Amino acid sequence: MKKIGIILLWLLVWQLLSMVIHNSILLAGPVESVGALWQMILTREYWHAILFSLIRIIGGFFFGSVLGMILAWGSYRASLLEDFLKPFISVLKAVPVASFVIILLIWAGNKMLSFYISSLVVLPLLYINTLNGLRATDKKILEMAEVFRIPMFRRVRYIYIPSVYPYLYSAFQTSLGMAWKSGVAAEVIGQPIGSMGNGLYQSKIYLETAELFAWTITIVAFSFIAEKLFLKVAGICFNQKE
Repeated sequence: MKKIGIILLWLLVWQLLSMVIHNSILLAGPVESVGALWQMILTREYWHAILFSLIRIIGGFFFGSVLGMILAWGSYRASLLEDFLKPFISVLKAVPVASFVIILLIWAGNKMLSFYISSLVVLPLLYINTLNGLRATDKKILEMAEVFRIPMFRRVRYIYIPSVYPYLYSAFQTSLGMAWKSGVAAEVIGQPIGSMGNGLYQSKIYLETAELFAWTITIVAFSFIAEKLFLKVAGICFNQKE
């Protein structure tokens, strides 16, 4: 109830501000935004845009996550690979997303742009957190597993995963939101037709502020739902509680 009350309070502040400004181009209120959202929900284009972006952004998130974890495992097992990957990971962390967007637009066009950008944003986060989690594994337990010749599969399941999961959980929480933000931002720049980013940009072009907020609400809602669902599934798959 407390959370609902806080949300309602902020909605009231938003509505009052829109009434004070009294200019729907500068600031559309929540009532106007929800009305615009309802009109959009009734259209086929709205759901097509969601599906277009959802497949690419979530796909990029999964690809970047899996690749990051695989590379982290390789670096944990072979320090030479870690040294080789250090410059690459540093570049991914430091280079602005806009730079990658422009480069990828030249190299690969705009159709799969949000997939590539989401992958590039997620990969270093999962790589670093997974590697830190692996290094935090109790050495005495690993030595015991070595003495008793426990198979690698069992070591991964019963020793490494419990150690790594808290790091992965934190990385997943951060990277999912970043994947959505960077993916949609890439679509706004690259303008693939029929995407959520294209919908945002069209709203800006035609000064449809209520529609702009409606798209923003949609992006936030799907990002929130995707995060909650994924963390629940991840907890089950890794045999861990949230």
